[in-house]
Amino acid sequence: MTGERIVCFARDWDDHPTSNTHVMRLLARRNRVLWVSSIAMRTPQASGRDVRRIGRKLAAFAAGPRRVAETLWVLSPLVLPLPHQPWAVALNRRLLRAQIGRACRRLGLERPQVWTFLPNAVDYALDLDPSLLVYYCVDDWAHSAVYDGARLAILEERLCARADLVFATSQALAEGKRRLNPRTHLAVHGVDHAHFSRALDPGTPDAPELAALRGRIVGMVGLIDERVDLSLLAYVAARHPDWEIVLVGPVATDLGPLLAAHRNVHVLGRWPYARLPEVLRRFAAALVPFVVNEYTRHVNPLKLREYLSAGVPVVGTDLPEIARHARWCRVGRTPIEFVSAIETAIAEDSAVRRAARSAAMRGETWERRVDEIGRIVAQARETHAA
Repeated sequence: MTGERIVCFARDWDDHPTSNTHVMRLLARRNRVLWVSSIAMRTPQASGRDVRRIGRKLAAFAAGPRRVAETLWVLSPLVLPLPHQPWAVALNRRLLRAQIGRACRRLGLERPQVWTFLPNAVDYALDLDPSLLVYYCVDDWAHSAVYDGARLAILEERLCARADLVFATSQALAEGKRRLNPRTHLAVHGVDHAHFSRALDPGTPDAPELAALRGRIVGMVGLIDERVDLSLLAYVAARHPDWEIVLVGPVATDLGPLLAAHRNVHVLGRWPYARLPEVLRRFAAALVPFVVNEYTRHVNPLKLREYLSAGVPVVGTDLPEIARHARWCRVGRTPIEFVSAIETAIAEDSAVRRAARSAAMRGETWERRVDEIGRIVAQARETHAA
């Protein structure tokens, strides 16, 4: 797909990199892309985190479209953060139509394709009169504990019905969306293999921030939120006080009790993407310690392929997408099984096994994934034009 104009509704650009980021960065190499940052998925709380976020968004709005690559711009629009108030939604439609329209005229993006990673963007997307409407589904929004799942399910059903194409990032998501739109395609995550395989390069330094940790490091990388089973991490820390449990990534849940009870749990916070291989090369095992529920059964953990590309042994809870990589991952269905799986993974690890895990991911790059997605979209575009 080349020479297209794309407007996408996605999360905040400056958040931890997600599939949204990887897909649009690559599409922008041969197309012009305007990324519209988060448009109020939930009502803000009276918390310092939300207040700081509002402050950042106001500053970004005042700055106008920001160029982050040769043909990729980020727009942080001004909207009312009241997604469940009909009057606010109606006003936001007018605000977004004006702000995005102005940006599109300025950047030469007339009559664009509209892609959305967010189900609540359905009306905003249709207001732009898209040449093609693409829904890229990354979560089971209906069962989210953070958002109003019932409302999002209604909006998502409307979006699927109107979309020219739907992409879904897991088998479970694709099966559900295919019932709403037969033009649904599975689009599992890719990986920046060249980047994460640097963990195996002897020339890559160890992260100096971990130098003081003497025990084996067992950790996870990614957003630490309600999906993470903190009681399971507490069990691992208690059973193995000789291990160092390292959590790398932004924190959106209360870790106070976990940290107070276990001195071998360490939180590094958000980490520069460029330096993740420095951390992963020190991991004896990498974890996907998600709570197992209806929401997470539809998740395709982005970190899974990143861990494997880095060569690290992976242990996860009983999620379908983990089970599909059974050759390279171990699954723990109970806390006892989980600890046992980590012990076995560490005992059986070797340089040869690390190289084999990484090699298995070499063909699962984001470039290959986005090329295939682009071919599907280009075909749909031709059909739509005809």
